[in-house]
Amino acid sequence: MTATPHFTGDASPYAGGDPYADYRTADFPFTHLVDLADRRLGAGVIAANDEFFAERENLLKPGPAEFDPEHFGHKGKIMDGWETRRRRGVSGDEPHPADEDHDWALVRLGAPGVIRGLVVDTAHFRGNYPQSVSVEAASLPGSPSPEDLLAPDVKWTTLVPRTAVGGHAANGFAVDAGQRFTHLRVNQHPDGGIARLRVHGEVVPDPAWLAALGTFDLVALENGGEVEDASDRFYSPATNTIAPGRSRKMDDGWETRRRRDKGNDWIRYRLVEQSEIRAVEIDTAYLKGNAAGWAQISVSDGEGGEPAELLPRTRLQPDTNHRFVLPDPVRGTHVRIDIFPDGGISRLRLFGSLTEQGAARLANRHEALGG
Repeated sequence: MTATPHFTGDASPYAGGDPYADYRTADFPFTHLVDLADRRLGAGVIAANDEFFAERENLLKPGPAEFDPEHFGHKGKIMDGWETRRRRGVSGDEPHPADEDHDWALVRLGAPGVIRGLVVDTAHFRGNYPQSVSVEAASLPGSPSPEDLLAPDVKWTTLVPRTAVGGHAANGFAVDAGQRFTHLRVNQHPDGGIARLRVHGEVVPDPAWLAALGTFDLVALENGGEVEDASDRFYSPATNTIAPGRSRKMDDGWETRRRRDKGNDWIRYRLVEQSEIRAVEIDTAYLKGNAAGWAQISVSDGEGGEPAELLPRTRLQPDTNHRFVLPDPVRGTHVRIDIFPDGGISRLRLFGSLTEQGAARLANRHEALGG
């Protein structure tokens, strides 16, 4: 279950310079998938039994953990992560914590889905990381409270059994549970600190919610859309284009390197299911001198389906949200946007509704995954 290579043991004490110079990490096979615990999707750390040194909310902060060797508070060293106090035994004769003693945090996924891999990142926790970690998952409807999640009748599925981890390292775990989950319980044994948690997988939306919406964004991450491939990810990931909300800065969109040939850049998306598209938004917010010059969109129905024109090649303006109402609904499961010649866009929105066949397939998948 554990991805390789596997990290254990202390890292060297910080000796100055770049704190990431001796950071241990690897290319895990699942990190191209969406982070279901992304704060932008609505994820949160809703409870923890202890956060004496550093707040639980740090676990889901975007970007890598930062380290300031001079940053101390009245409780001690301030770390960019979740850190608990040191556990002790029951007496001077038994000063060490019992084997079952551990700290825990409850995480609400921003988008429920199938989890394919986790990264428990102990960056900058060199001698104060947990000896081992374990992760469990549950699926509950609605918006359960911490008390609801801790109730004795809640069924928790083990995703990562108790496993030794390393300090100042990205500890990766492949998961093959094959269920739709809404919440995690992250355990550190017996105590210590974790900098970041990333939960990679596939969004499985609630078909009843989408049916109630009627018309919605068919390619949005939170609704089950997905980036399948892109020609270039040099400056920022293509997945940003289907993230929630409008872009708030230049690197919150998708920007490619400068082309020196006669080609063009593109992104290929998979919609939540077979749908009828009725309107399109292409946003170039915060892309001012580096926005794409033109864009065109094609759609196909099914894997390997013949592409058809959805939007002809159209001039784009910098830092502008472009809206297009289609003359007739266009049916499909996959969409590709081509930009000319290079540059970037910040968001793509495709508004429409599921077809009868698409809605049925989505409902069947939701039920099969325990939703």
